[in-house]
Amino acid sequence: MKFQRSFFLLLVLLSMDSFAQEWKTYPYTPTESLISFSKDEGRHPSEETEWWYTTGHVTGETTGTNYSYMLTYFYGPRSGFDGFRIFNVTNDETGKHFFDVQPVKYDILSSDSLNIKVSNYPLNKPEIWKNKLSTSNQIIPFEYVISASSANTEINFEYKTVKHPLILDGDGKLDQGTTSHTYYYSQTMNDVTGTIDFDGVNENITGISWIDRQYGTFNRNDDERYEWFNLQLSNGMDINLWNIFTFNNEIPDNLKFRVLSAYVDEETQYTTKDFNLERLEFQYTPDLENCYSKKWHLTSNTNNIDLIISVLHDDSEVQLPIRFYEGATTIEGTVNGIAVTGKGFAELLHTYEKPDISIFHPINGTFNSSDHITWNVNNIDEGNPLLFDVSYSIDNKQTFKTIAEGIEDPSYLWDNPDINTGEDIWFKISAYSIDKTLINSIISANSSSFTLPVELFSKYNIVVYPNPSSKELIINLNQINPNLTYQIFDLNGKILLNKEEKNTSVLKIDTSSFKPGLYFLKLSSDNKTMQTKLLVQ
Repeated sequence: MKFQRSFFLLLVLLSMDSFAQEWKTYPYTPTESLISFSKDEGRHPSEETEWWYTTGHVTGETTGTNYSYMLTYFYGPRSGFDGFRIFNVTNDETGKHFFDVQPVKYDILSSDSLNIKVSNYPLNKPEIWKNKLSTSNQIIPFEYVISASSANTEINFEYKTVKHPLILDGDGKLDQGTTSHTYYYSQTMNDVTGTIDFDGVNENITGISWIDRQYGTFNRNDDERYEWFNLQLSNGMDINLWNIFTFNNEIPDNLKFRVLSAYVDEETQYTTKDFNLERLEFQYTPDLENCYSKKWHLTSNTNNIDLIISVLHDDSEVQLPIRFYEGATTIEGTVNGIAVTGKGFAELLHTYEKPDISIFHPINGTFNSSDHITWNVNNIDEGNPLLFDVSYSIDNKQTFKTIAEGIEDPSYLWDNPDINTGEDIWFKISAYSIDKTLINSIISANSSSFTLPVELFSKYNIVVYPNPSSKELIINLNQINPNLTYQIFDLNGKILLNKEEKNTSVLKIDTSSFKPGLYFLKLSSDNKTMQTKLLVQ
């Protein structure tokens, strides 16, 4: 609790700089921006989908309780309604939370300023989110009034934006996902005052909040799933971060799918795709229907960002109108080598599945240990790189002995097998996430007859270079071979090249048409078979 208060105080102090806040006037259009205030705080009739989103962290002045909350109004007509409202409040000390989702018809939804009014039908209470007005009924720039309620909680807040708006990608318009576009800005730091009524306790609060505004064609109900974060750091830096996954669970390397947008100070903000977000831990929902990530490692060369993001509460899933995770996070790490802490929120629409794997080789027949044991992952997810264990059985799958652990490639060459030629052998492949929350195993359906391993390249002084290769691979055999067969195949065992050469001591293979990655080179001559890995850049 002391940390929470100190954190808020530090953030407020950092937000007070020596620059005059000339932007605190309406109309206001940031340089090169397509977004203008207060007009673009309102509804955009020309856009299909729109939402007004805010999260915050506040502290009760009487009890000292820390609360986190999210309030979102969506516009997107469906089933006779204009959209829906999501309202979540959590006691961060106990983890107790109240989530409330209502379809809405907007009583007021202005297009020239921020003025939302909704009749909360179950409670017969109006909800509002609007620009604050002066005594002369004029809009006070970048100040807002918010009221929302459910059966168990109610908030009545006032916001004051204390930092220059973060305009994503400079002008505020981005292509998003495969086919959509969005206009997007964030108000990354707002002072919050007011009252909260939570589970029978009513008290004044103070704290900080975040505002996100999006409008365009991207529809979170129908389009590709994503993981989104806001980060409010103790050094005054704020980050809007997301990955969008294609329907094949890929994250293409461009701004349509990878965005880190940062507020550094009143004069510096930037948007980049050059960051890495590694998932460290996962969690299942209590009903085991969904699995979300719960801990991430964020790194970026710009400003030397190295942060660990962790959810504050495991059980924070919204059930309607679709299931997704929405909850507070904690942050720790370094920026430019200086230690920072922070708070934020995560919105997770991307879920993860246990690995679905199938063994490619051997399936049945004869297994020569010169061949790689290979398998396929049928539901590859770039957010969840897998590790693999390989084991074998020679007693009809009664017991298994491990021969490899924690390998990253779906292929393994078994060196120095300790079993005899002719024995029946079964293989088991175990695939798992980094924390082993997502795990699955498969055992080869039929046995294979084992044969001895092939001999190594080094025994015959065969030299393969350059390795890695980008254009041409040279194989110096150090002796003339009257009959030679060579093959190149990929990690799945697919043969990409199969040729015979006679009376040659040097092979030259064009690799310029190969995609970058790991391959295997196999040579056969005079009843000998040799194999090695080949890396193409």
